[in-house]
Amino acid sequence: MNEQGPILVVDDDRDLRETIEEILSPEGFNVVCCGSADSALALIQDTPFALILLDMIMPGTDGMTAINLIRKVSPRVRIVVITAYASIPNAVEAMRRGANDYLVKPFSIETLLTTVRRNLAEAELDNHQCADIDAVFQGLANMLRRQIITTLQQRGDCRFMELVRALAVEDHTKVNFHLKTLREAGFVSQRQNKSYYLTPAGLRAANCLNMINKGV
Repeated sequence: MNEQGPILVVDDDRDLRETIEEILSPEGFNVVCCGSADSALALIQDTPFALILLDMIMPGTDGMTAINLIRKVSPRVRIVVITAYASIPNAVEAMRRGANDYLVKPFSIETLLTTVRRNLAEAELDNHQCADIDAVFQGLANMLRRQIITTLQQRGDCRFMELVRALAVEDHTKVNFHLKTLREAGFVSQRQNKSYYLTPAGLRAANCLNMINKGV
């Protein structure tokens, strides 16, 4: 069973909806189907879908309009538009408006599975990156933590008192507290000789801080 959120299939063609579900369900995907963009918009209010397969041409709200509406409710969900070969320019325009990928009808089973798996993998990567960014900003929220990260990036390994002197902080307990916070966040670690150093996550945080300071 796929551990990511369910897949929403939005198409007014009932046969195509059922075919897609019959292909994806045996592969372990949790599939939800509906026949209109309006129904899809109601569903995504309550369900965190990982991927939406969205037909471009439907009665009522069409796929192009639906993309903008979906993004307002669920900005991170992956959207793959389904289009006919003659409508590829529309698919390209849909991607410009916020879709992530497109499927051209008629598509093979393998093409469908490959597209779904690729987009779910990219969604997983996006989620990890967003979580990492959130952790970075939490780590940089305090000025002393920012100074610790910058000092370790500039000087390399530092023992506790070396770090205290470099920071010119009289209250050692503050440095100790924020070092502990950075260690728990995975930004700083300590070697056997008791010196502190930046982990790969800490180096990324330092790079983020450098970009912020440069106004990039």
